[in-house]
Amino acid sequence: MSIHLLAPEVASQIAAGEVVERPASVVKELVENALDAGAKTISVSIQEAGRRLIEIADDGGGIPAAELLLAVERHATSKLRTASDLFHIQTLGFRGEALASIGSVSRLTVTSRVKSADAGARIRVEGGITGKIEQVGAPVGTTVRVEDLFYNVPARLKFLKQDLTERRAIDGFLTRYALAYPEVRFRLTDGSVPTLQTPGDGDRRAILATLYGVEVARQMLEVLSEEDGCRLTGYISPASLTRSNRKEITFFINGRWVSDTPLTQALLQAYHTLLMVGRYPLTALFLEIDPEEVDVNVHPAKAQVRFKSQDRVFSFVQRSARRALLAYSPVASLPSTQNLWGGNQSSVNSNQPATSGGAGSSVGLEWALGHDLGGEQAPVEQTPVIGQPPSFEQQASIPNLPILRLVGQIGATYLIAEGPDGLYLIDQHAAHERVLFEKLMIQHSQKNIPAQTLLTPQVVQVSPASAKVLEEQLPILQHFGFTVEAFGPNAFQVRAIPTLFSDTDPAAALRALVEDFEEDESPLRNEIEAKIAARVCKRMAVKAGKALSPEEQRALLTDLENCDSPRTCPHGRPTMIHLSVDLLERQFGRKGAR
Repeated sequence: MSIHLLAPEVASQIAAGEVVERPASVVKELVENALDAGAKTISVSIQEAGRRLIEIADDGGGIPAAELLLAVERHATSKLRTASDLFHIQTLGFRGEALASIGSVSRLTVTSRVKSADAGARIRVEGGITGKIEQVGAPVGTTVRVEDLFYNVPARLKFLKQDLTERRAIDGFLTRYALAYPEVRFRLTDGSVPTLQTPGDGDRRAILATLYGVEVARQMLEVLSEEDGCRLTGYISPASLTRSNRKEITFFINGRWVSDTPLTQALLQAYHTLLMVGRYPLTALFLEIDPEEVDVNVHPAKAQVRFKSQDRVFSFVQRSARRALLAYSPVASLPSTQNLWGGNQSSVNSNQPATSGGAGSSVGLEWALGHDLGGEQAPVEQTPVIGQPPSFEQQASIPNLPILRLVGQIGATYLIAEGPDGLYLIDQHAAHERVLFEKLMIQHSQKNIPAQTLLTPQVVQVSPASAKVLEEQLPILQHFGFTVEAFGPNAFQVRAIPTLFSDTDPAAALRALVEDFEEDESPLRNEIEAKIAARVCKRMAVKAGKALSPEEQRALLTDLENCDSPRTCPHGRPTMIHLSVDLLERQFGRKGAR
């Protein structure tokens, strides 16, 4: 094939692919333009997750009618003139590609009016073809209407994800920018339903309450630090308030949201030894730095940056977050209990932090792998593959537990019990998962999952993205005995929970379930019921780090003994480690030297 120049419309669609990846990309570019224009109110309306319509209206400075035609051309911008300006950027947009890129893959209408004009002006762009400017009545500001996104690029349209996922991306973006610009009033409407509305009064903690609920906002720790030309403000969560993924870790640099892995690692280092493995904080941090110290022209989406002094910036973030954690958070300690050696079966005091993987335990790696230390491999029972519920054949081949005598609890995470054949170290979370799972599945098989109606229904506030996820999964929760109803924008009312989980805080239980739903893109209705039950029980089970009373320890041990498959949790993780009497005698030298 001979070399030739691409047609302008083809070249523009290729360029648009770098800027407009999905509906959320359109929202991002247009909202950033509105902020650059000095808007104090920004309204976003979407239909069909942005595929059908995205409309963004602002009260900013507007675009003069004489410049409207130029505004929809490629590389047209008012924010820089020379290459050297790239190192002094103080605006969110600067590449001059957004409107042209959007117009090349949609039906775009831009209506704008400046304060000095008596009337507004409107221009339409369809598939990269620009129409004439019309004079229209309009308020001061700009309204951009994007219809039928990717109508002329069916391959791009086909690769968009489910509506729920695309809406969550839009919600997540606006949530972040609402926190970054608390003085701006944001409003998001999905169809005819408002899903986000902020007051624009500058109170960032009030916005946290709007997005995550009053209780979460109350717990967030404020960060305020400044040194060597760097300033860090915002909020981080205490070690007791975490999520199972990094989605709620938000960084803004000079007002621009960035996705920067090293910055995230610097933050996580501040939580070192304070969080369990696999848990992550909620954060909204805003870093202000000399524009000459950061390069924002790394990627067309402007979500990545480079620092001149990377180590200095990361160290500053880590120290600032750590100081806030230590200033606000008391050192955790386990409640004192009766002496383990006094004859009572109770918890063991420990000042070691409880972490997954057995912090505070002296069990060696060889024991955990099922090998004795005399060089001879100990028999390993048939165990299901980790991450997969055991099959019925596997369950039938795993023998039940012998009657165990409780010794106590260690590290607020593990139970110690004595059996006729040695010592058992039991993971309380995994064990409780197994107990709840078998009870729930028995009730499910009998088509009778008893529910307990709450005397006072509890209202749970969640983020807009989480609200959409929860709405999709309400039938699943109803099937397993939860009664949850919508109760206003991004709010839900818990009216009843399964009797099996009656000791659980209903509001905390619902938040935990939403968190679990968000981790998986596939709808739960496509899963088999046993897997759904396993996921529910995982969230409801007692967590590592919770000190149990002697009565609770005995009850858990008894329930585990009565399970059909007591040696693994529903996901296949072992519930216990068995140290035989023979192995203990070898370790203490009672059966000859090693």
